[in-house]
Amino acid sequence: MITWPESVWEELAQAETTQLVEEGRDPAAVQALIESRREAQAYDEGLWLEGQELPFQDDWPYEEPSDLTGIVAASPGPAPVFAVDRTALEDRLLGAWRGRCAGCMLGKPVEGRTRETIATWLQAAGEYPLRDYFPPLTPAPEGYPPPENPCLRGKITRAERDDDTDYPVLNLVILKRYGPDFTPAQVGQGWLELLPCHQTYTAERAAYRNLVNGIEPPESALLFNPYREWIGAQIRADLWGWAAPGNPTQAAEWAWRDASLSHLRNGIYGERFFAALLAAALGTESLEAALEAAVAVVPARSRFAEMVADCRDWHTEDGDWELTRNRIERAYGAYHPVHTLNNAALVLGALLYGGEDFSATVGWAVQGGWDTDCNGATAGSVWGALYGAEALPRQWTEPLQDRLISAVFGYGENSLTALAAETRECSGV
Repeated sequence: MITWPESVWEELAQAETTQLVEEGRDPAAVQALIESRREAQAYDEGLWLEGQELPFQDDWPYEEPSDLTGIVAASPGPAPVFAVDRTALEDRLLGAWRGRCAGCMLGKPVEGRTRETIATWLQAAGEYPLRDYFPPLTPAPEGYPPPENPCLRGKITRAERDDDTDYPVLNLVILKRYGPDFTPAQVGQGWLELLPCHQTYTAERAAYRNLVNGIEPPESALLFNPYREWIGAQIRADLWGWAAPGNPTQAAEWAWRDASLSHLRNGIYGERFFAALLAAALGTESLEAALEAAVAVVPARSRFAEMVADCRDWHTEDGDWELTRNRIERAYGAYHPVHTLNNAALVLGALLYGGEDFSATVGWAVQGGWDTDCNGATAGSVWGALYGAEALPRQWTEPLQDRLISAVFGYGENSLTALAAETRECSGV
């Protein structure tokens, strides 16, 4: 049994209270559990174990399993298989790598800023709406990145290290090391051997800590982890889709093996959805066709599936990004700024409104606020997979100089071209 200092347990318990209510547990029962553990000074895993036994709210309409069998049974599937143009695949994989890095670099300087703050800065710079890397501003407004920030326009010489780009590198190494039949436990072993603990955050940090303490998956995703539906698994989706071109079902299964180490419910669905979307995108230039494939791997009665349907409907009804962004705020803005659901909604909206315009796609994704580097990275990856490296505007790719810095052990400095080639090799296509 692991016991925490009271102050740490209280911080985790506060976040766990929010998580339990968001996943549908009866609020009165949640509060009673918290109070009973507090009165008993039981600062251990009992809160998390007993929390999963609490009753759901009477009117809770969702069905959200976390086990693979349950997810597949609750999903519309099967997802279609797409024919992949072998001659174009490497360009599209390179497009996905470059698009992810460019989108991440766009969002990195304003991570955690609100859409209102970002809009104010852009308007002051005469750069609204966002269609290029953020410019240096002198004097810089309060809170704006200083002029020497290496992610600002004119200062970029490579894709800087970020967890949003660490995970594709890490997952490529894991797939090469363990092969296509890798297990969640092997993913965890890869983390411990290759990824510094303090370069992980929220759910990943909680799962990492559990692994160090001998807690294996799937328990590693639950215990002491109130962040299990946040965005961490979603940002780990890309490599699984890239390595399964045209095969969304395979991509989604790999994504589950990865996500189940640290996430449950919609945290898992976010990774499955975007892995499937990317796998499909490598076999079609139709975003709608790719979306249909991705929807097939997510439980139909989940909040995630509801969010996807909302975004698609609002795009059709509104025809205006700002109107749809306002609807996303009203429906999903109560979630934490790094939750899966609200950020996935921003990415979907950006993809739908951006269309074949890369600058608009990553611009809307980042300008929407919340987890800006994650959203820019995911939107850029999907766009690059759909249209390829040759279609990416040079204003986005030339500053990167084909270079990516990573915290993954042994992969500190990388060539994006080489990473795309390794991904192609792992795909077997």
